[in-house]
Parts: sequence; C-alpha cells; structure tokens
Amino acid sequence: MASPDDLTFQEFEEAAVLLSSNPGAATLSISGPGPGPGAAASSGDVRVDLSDDEDNQQENSELLGGEKQTGGFWTFEYYQSFFNVDTLQVLDRIKGSVMPLPGRNFVKHHIQNNPDLYGPFWICVTLVFSVAISGDIYTFLSNMGDPEFHYRPQFNKVSIAAVTVFLYAWLVPLGVWGFLTWRQSVERRISGYTFLETVCVYGYSLFIYIPTSILWTIPVYWLEWLLIGIALVISGSVLVMTFWPAVRDDTRLTAFATMAVIVSLHALLAVGFKLYFFKTPTYTGSSHSGQQTTPAANHTVLAVGKHQ
Repeated sequence: MASPDDLTFQEFEEAAVLLSSNPGAATLSISGPGPGPGAAASSGDVRVDLSDDEDNQQENSELLGGEKQTGGFWTFEYYQSFFNVDTLQVLDRIKGSVMPLPGRNFVKHHIQNNPDLYGPFWICVTLVFSVAISGDIYTFLSNMGDPEFHYRPQFNKVSIAAVTVFLYAWLVPLGVWGFLTWRQSVERRISGYTFLETVCVYGYSLFIYIPTSILWTIPVYWLEWLLIGIALVISGSVLVMTFWPAVRDDTRLTAFATMAVIVSLHALLAVGFKLYFFKTPTYTGSSHSGQQTTPAANHTVLAVGKHQ
C-alpha cells in the first residue's frame, strides 16, 4: 500500500524548465488538503500554464470584433484583406452597378465598409479583352464588302485597351479621393470615402461596358451610339448617386463642377472606346477609281482630236 507521501503533488523538472523559459506565464496553484494525519507532511504546488489559452481567447475576440491587425504593406496578409469577398457579394455589387436605384448609395448599400479589389480587377481585365476582341471583330464585319480589305489581327489593341482601362480605374479614383480629402480639410461639413472605396466604386461601374462592347460588334451606326448613351447613363448614375452626397454640402459651384468633371471623364472613356476600337470605316474605292479613269478618258479624247 502506498504511503501518504507518495500521493502528494510534486513539482517535476520539466515544469521547472517551462517556468524558467516563460516566467510571465499564468499559473494555477493547487495546495494540498487541509491538515490531517497524512497531509501534515510537505505539500507541493501544481502550476498549470494558461498562457496559450489566454492567447487563443484574445485572438478569437479580435476576430469576432473585426479588430485583428494586419501586417505591413510588404506582407501577404495586408493585401489578402483586399480580396476578402465571396461570390455572392461580388454578384450583388455587380447587380447594383447595372441596376442603380434612385437614392441608393453604392458604398453604403453594397460595399458596406468592406471594399474589395477582386471584383474591380477582374472587371478591368475582362473589359480589356472584351473591347479589344470586339473591336477586331467589328473591323472585320464592317469591311467584309471591301475587296481591298485584308484581315489582320490587331494585337496591339489589347495593350492599348489595358493601359487605358487600368489608368482610368486607378488614376481617376486617386484624383477624386485626393480632391475630396482636400475639401474635407477645408470644408468640415462634407464627407468622404477611403481610397479603396473610391477604386471599388469605379471598378464596378465599368462592368456595364463589357456587354455593351460585345453589342458594339453589330455594325449599325445609330445602334452603337444608342448603346453608348444607355451604358453612360447606367454607369454614370452609380457615380453620381455615390459621390453627390459627399459634395452636396460643399459650395454650389464646387459641388456641380466636381460632378461635371466625374461624368465628363466617364463619358470620355465611353466615346474613346467607340471612336478608336469601333471606328466606322470610310469607303473611298469609288472615288479613287473615278480619279483614275477620268484623266485616262481625257487623254484619249485629246489623242483622237490630234489625229483628226
């Protein structure tokens, strides 16, 4: 039968090594039972390390509260937060960009303090290839009746479309965000958005140009400009209903001038797509043939006159 001394808690060397390596760890002391015939002897302490549990609880509370700090801009975790969206959120934001409702701010009703770069990035990439490929198809269809036309794929249009779309999707939001930030420092009454929210709004507003560029392949002149007008009204409404609440408390001239610049730049992008990538060909074959036959006919008449 074991003696009472064998049943008492003892402190092992491993515990001592752990405590020496982490002296600030929380410990729990369990003393021996009250005085008794066998407990009068020496009683040890048992120390339980609770530091890991406390760290896990703190991390869980940060995750639930949305306050977990990301690393610096050189870390992968910093950029991972910009793509923290699911498919349903992206589809909802695309739906809100093509069906804007009066009085619904895109940032407040769709972004909801969670801007992303996933949707805007892939929208821009898709728009680049859509505009370039559709413009190439439009050129082929428009010149099918010209016997002097020889089709050649215009791969340079992909590069031009990429530079145009990505510069617009980044530089224009940067300018708008910088202007609103400056006006906030001057006029305390106006509100503003973060740079990421501004980029997100502009990126999703470009989605309507993807189906529009596909429909531009139909070589009907009046239909092309009608599609431009529809796309411009839809995408421009998203920008107006988003940025108007931010500038309406500013001076009247500044507010209207800001919205005019935003809409004008957006219209310039749409018209630029049409005039460069979907340029209507001009047929000059008949005029050239007329210019070539007329001098020949005159020369024949003069030669006949000399022989007579």
